[in-house]
Amino acid sequence: MSMSPSPSADQPPVAARTAYAERLDLPWWLWLAGLVAAALLAVEIWMGADGVRAWLPFAVLLPLAAAGMWWLGRIRVAVVDSELRVDDARLPVRFVADVIPLDVAGRREVLGVGADPLAFVVQRPWIGGAAQVVLDDPADPTPFWVVSTRHPVELAEAVLTARDALTLSRPPAGEQG
Repeated sequence: MSMSPSPSADQPPVAARTAYAERLDLPWWLWLAGLVAAALLAVEIWMGADGVRAWLPFAVLLPLAAAGMWWLGRIRVAVVDSELRVDDARLPVRFVADVIPLDVAGRREVLGVGADPLAFVVQRPWIGGAAQVVLDDPADPTPFWVVSTRHPVELAEAVLTARDALTLSRPPAGEQG
């Protein structure tokens, strides 16, 4: 029997290092507007009728509106270990050439008339800022990612820090034994 240490129940597992995490959820005023719009539509369908038409529009439309707004705000942006994660998309930071924080005008310019159709875009109109992640992967036709974020500078710093930490921990290709 080996005396080497093995993970036991009292030792916590090695957790992933999260350098940045954010959920792109809707602001409270959009929740309010969506629920009011659903309630108004339910009132229009009800129109003072009896029976099922009195309660069914409210029972269906309000939960449906809430589920739709939750679904719109489900996207998560995170820098975990050596990856940029946007919803279910993952980008290893070794392919990141640069990250540019964008304000509202910068995002409009990048995603405007001259936008690159091959870019990977996760954009939420209720979030003003974004980060443009420029890629350096000859095998990938995607030139850059544009990701909505409330904290573009912090996201840019987290991605660049993860990339720099990865390049410092790996020896150059010519020095490997």
